[in-house]
Amino acid sequence: MAIYTKLDKENVISIISNYNLGSMKNYQGIKEGIENTNYLVETDKGKFILTIYEKRVNKDDLPFFSKLMVELSNKNFICPKPILNKNNKYISDLSSKKFMLVSFLEGKSKTNLSPDDCGSVGKEAARLHEITKNFHFKRNNDLSVKSWRKIFDQVKDRCNQIHPDLPKLIETNLRDVEKDWPENLPKGIIHADLFHDNIFFKNNNFSGFIDFYFSCNDFYAFEIAICLNALCFDGISENLSFNVTKAKKFFEGYNEIRKISGEEKNAIKVLSQGAALRFLLTRVFDSINIVDDAIVKIKDPIEYLKRLEFHKNAKSLDDYIV
Repeated sequence: MAIYTKLDKENVISIISNYNLGSMKNYQGIKEGIENTNYLVETDKGKFILTIYEKRVNKDDLPFFSKLMVELSNKNFICPKPILNKNNKYISDLSSKKFMLVSFLEGKSKTNLSPDDCGSVGKEAARLHEITKNFHFKRNNDLSVKSWRKIFDQVKDRCNQIHPDLPKLIETNLRDVEKDWPENLPKGIIHADLFHDNIFFKNNNFSGFIDFYFSCNDFYAFEIAICLNALCFDGISENLSFNVTKAKKFFEGYNEIRKISGEEKNAIKVLSQGAALRFLLTRVFDSINIVDDAIVKIKDPIEYLKRLEFHKNAKSLDDYIV
């Protein structure tokens, strides 16, 4: 969520005219995030999110994203639902780019989730996995372990500008992860980006997941590892500490819906180390390759160094939940 493509009032009115949503009342750009351009649009018929796809989003993946959100909504999973245009399509054209309008999700994100919140997220992540295991459409994870060295090769000559030890730290962790990455864990469609800003709460209760544009087929346990990185570290970026209570609550919530296997538990360390590395690398890449004239908040890569240190030193699942 960022503003790379700037729209004026007439642009938005023109876009809305291709939908059966009445007249536009208000619109405003959303600056959070780094991937796509987003606007909050209000019409006679309610509020909607207009997403214009930029950067890493492959246009060929858009039918997967729209189908996923539609099918999840049809299964009563709370998430934005794509809106059909007057041509009965979910995906529309804007010059050389594609865009989609989706329903507005009530609630808002929390900067710091409580242990009980983490339990709720664990339960809903498991519900997502249980629902999507019956979906027969697929999308490969373009940001899986096999992609990380390629990203590193693009930044390793400049990432010491961010931190002098960064090239060595990334190389050391990358070797560990490449060597120990599992091959045969349960897998299906995962969200793959469950950070706090993609998780909404209303009246202190879970109210939905947003931003499904990294969703893909991968290990269910990799989703868990992403959540441990995203939700279970507290403190300032240079001195983060792992919150075992939050992690334990997450696991408890997840296990209420889908039991985590012994093989998945044994892989949590390397999957968590890999998840930390994945987000470190893409944040480093974005910090070095800032798009000119874009209104965007670049996320700090440095906070992932403490995460990597914790995961590298962890011995087993006990270090995460005991």
